[in-house]
Amino acid sequence: MVEGEYGIGEGPATRVSLSLPEGTAEAIRARVGKREFSAFVAAAVERELRGQILDEYLTDYERRHGPLPARLQAEARQVFDDVFSQDAALREDKGKQWPAAS
Repeated sequence: MVEGEYGIGEGPATRVSLSLPEGTAEAIRARVGKREFSAFVAAAVERELRGQILDEYLTDYERRHGPLPARLQAEARQVFDDVFSQDAALREDKGKQWPAAS
């Protein structure tokens, strides 16, 4: 994982070029409207990134400690989702950083 100056979901907005199938773009516009298009895509990308990071942590854990039962994987995903659903609170306390997994 490459870490920059900002964490996922933080920092000023930056323009990027994005190509989507027209049907996908139309579905997003129909669901959230033109004005919220970027916010919808940003939220989806952030969820995907966090999911990939969790997968990496779980893979690393299993490499070091052996297989993790499906029930515990589900619990880990729930904890991870709960933590990151509180993004607003995390961003307010800019002095705190989440420790790296060990």
